[in-house]
Amino acid sequence: MSDNSPSPGIASLISFVVLLGYSLMQTVNVLEAATGLVELLCSVAVVPVVAALHWVHSAPGLAALRGRILVYTLSLQALITFVPFVVYGWRWGGMGGFLAASVLHTVHGVLGRVLFALVVLGIVGLSAAQQLGPVNVVYMGVSTLLTGLVLYALARLAALATAIHGTREELARMAVARERLRFARDLHDLLGYSLSSIALKNELIQRIVLKNPELARREVEEVLVITRQALADVREVARGYRDLSLLVEVESACSVLRAAGITVTSDVSVTGLPSGANTLLATVLREGLTNILRHSQPSTCVIATHTDQEAGTVELRLVNDGAGIEGVVSPGRASAGTGLGNLTARVGAVGGRLNIRRGPADAFELVARVPLATEAYASVTRPAEARQPVVL
Repeated sequence: MSDNSPSPGIASLISFVVLLGYSLMQTVNVLEAATGLVELLCSVAVVPVVAALHWVHSAPGLAALRGRILVYTLSLQALITFVPFVVYGWRWGGMGGFLAASVLHTVHGVLGRVLFALVVLGIVGLSAAQQLGPVNVVYMGVSTLLTGLVLYALARLAALATAIHGTREELARMAVARERLRFARDLHDLLGYSLSSIALKNELIQRIVLKNPELARREVEEVLVITRQALADVREVARGYRDLSLLVEVESACSVLRAAGITVTSDVSVTGLPSGANTLLATVLREGLTNILRHSQPSTCVIATHTDQEAGTVELRLVNDGAGIEGVVSPGRASAGTGLGNLTARVGAVGGRLNIRRGPADAFELVARVPLATEAYASVTRPAEARQPVVL
């Protein structure tokens, strides 16, 4: 949004100054026509009343007040627009522009435009009735028309400036909220799996450190690798960019599952995936493995992919048994999260589908199908500030 748009204060000031200028011009015209002191004072006093009524009808902050008194204020303005015209003639004709603008502000749709035209025609008719001559009659009509449009446009400028600045503030708040949601979502996706893996391997090390020091040492090395990767992931999240590799995540997942004593069958051979698809499927695998470790005690797990070139999609399937049993990581402390809900939203955002099914014998299947087209990921691979929020 351009920063060159006028502030609400400046726009309102411009509208007020123009209104004041028209009011002073009308006052000068009345001074020329007044013949007595009483007549002069009454006429001059009416001009500010007309200007005040127009301000009530057009000010952005007075909408609630207008809703209660509109019939009375508009009727009063029409009365003090046309009745003095009979006395002062063309010198009072400028008041028609104020009434025309008020009608456009307060009466919407076709009726408002019809009433606007009737005000202009009314001024033209009264001018003709006073035999001003064709040129002066046309002048009165055009003057009323232009005055009404100018006052209406300036008041709309003030209202639009207020709306623009309100929208700008709302967009700024939304950008902050999106970034917070993005950061929370990415931390959940990345660290949930990494921390579960670290906890699992540390529990394994605790059991074997005395019996098999060499195996424990190798497991410690893997924990260090996972920890360093988690630290790198956090830095990537902070920068707003993050690419994952499905093949690397499959290899890591197999290592973690085997360390937990789970038999793993892996059939993942996809290559050349778009970066967006690679990262999204790797994220799905991470969340799926996190759920397995936290919310089940499987004996077998299958990780497989399938590419459908005709449909232009790639599918990741994760199947395990032992679903619904207390997790293998920190028994008694696993809690239901919102990761699968996040994944459903993220996969759906690129035109994919995430299906979750429970089978017989406590089997659990997670299937993610995402498009191969790079264009599908354009909106989710931009910098963090341009991403859409995902409800956690």
